[in-house]
Amino acid sequence: MPKMKSHSATTKRFRVTRKGKVLHRKATGNHMLTKKSGGQRRRVEGMAEVTAEKTKIKRLLGKA
Repeated sequence: MPKMKSHSATTKRFRVTRKGKVLHRKATGNHMLTKKSGGQRRRVEGMAEVTAEKTKIKRLLGKA
């Protein structure tokens, strides 16, 4: 039986840590940053954990 292919759009948006957490990039950090305050820009940077639908995302990534 052939290997399962991972969903390419999902692989671009999410990643799974070694402990199995699903991470995604925070929103509103790409454009129009001049009108946002420094605190707002700092809050937006980095990754955040996905709370809902972890199992669906892992299945699309081929990790579950």
